[in-house]
Amino acid sequence: MFTGIIEAVGTVAAVRAGRGGGQLRIAAPGTLLDRLREGDSIAVSGCCLTITRLEPSGGAGRGKSRGWFTADLSPETLRRTRLGKLRSGERVNLERPLRAGALLGGHWVQGHVDGLGVVREFRRAGRGGNRWLRVALPPEVLPYVVWKGSLAVDGVSLTVAELDDNVAGFAIIPYTLAHTNFGRLRRGQGVHLEADILARYLERLLRPAPPAQPAARGRAAAWTERQWRARGF
Repeated sequence: MFTGIIEAVGTVAAVRAGRGGGQLRIAAPGTLLDRLREGDSIAVSGCCLTITRLEPSGGAGRGKSRGWFTADLSPETLRRTRLGKLRSGERVNLERPLRAGALLGGHWVQGHVDGLGVVREFRRAGRGGNRWLRVALPPEVLPYVVWKGSLAVDGVSLTVAELDDNVAGFAIIPYTLAHTNFGRLRRGQGVHLEADILARYLERLLRPAPPAQPAARGRAAAWTERQWRARGF
């Protein structure tokens, strides 16, 4: 579980992707890696991955230097995200899992990418370094997005400030711009989206109940395979 509050920005060192899966190697600040170990989870631009190899920096000044970590990419991850299409040198947002009792500054983020959005606009908004971001939402994410609700964009917890048909608008403050990979966003770029987990559960609970099935003799009533599939199973 994450919060959408980015702790560091990493740099893609290498990426390999194929039909059977892939692997991602990322350089990251020692201040982040020094508190991690192999087997831990980490959110990479909003996608929860498992650290399979950790190469922390060593020597004096370790906290200010950089190390590397490697994560495997399953076929499902490659299909749902753009991690397999990252290029060497590209910047990614990093966040460690939320510790019990820690401050929840953003919103509940699972690190499960629901779909890919497309940047429609990223421009200056008045004075002071503020920006305005507009993202086109895919059909699978749109039903869970509401005005003034929360949405994770490349792992960053944002508030929906505008919702016009299938395009959501967000106000980006200078701090967010300086501490995420948003400074390199471009029109037409894909971004990972994760809807608020509460919205997904509410939608599931509010679906109409399935029709009652007559119980077979000596056996409890059950849904048909078609009914299970119709409800996303």
